[in-house]
Amino acid sequence: MKTYSISQAASQSGLSPKQLRDYESKGLLPLAARSAKGYRLYSEQDLDTLFFIAKTRRLGFSLEQIRHLLLLWQDAQRSSAHVKTLAEQHIQALEKQAQELQDMANELRKLSLQCEGNDKPDCPILKGLESP
Repeated sequence: MKTYSISQAASQSGLSPKQLRDYESKGLLPLAARSAKGYRLYSEQDLDTLFFIAKTRRLGFSLEQIRHLLLLWQDAQRSSAHVKTLAEQHIQALEKQAQELQDMANELRKLSLQCEGNDKPDCPILKGLESP
């Protein structure tokens, strides 16, 4: 059975060694096996878990959501309907967040268009930021 050092596992998963230690301390990743010298050793199964965690993080899931998804991923008796519901709820939250970001960008764009951007001290952007 092949094992990987923390730096190898981190490199392959696209995570940092610090993240691996953090995920282990938070219970998302099982405690790593240790070498005779006390170094962490990761298995192929651990790497699969790391890939899963890395992908869920890239998709914006919180650590608590990842914990839940990991339990479902590891449960062969899970209901795919439950997983789909979680994914659709997350999609809605992401879309709401995206809309809020777009609204912020639009508001700032309006202020920016009012500013001449010259050497004068008058700044419509700052004036716009001071009003409610």
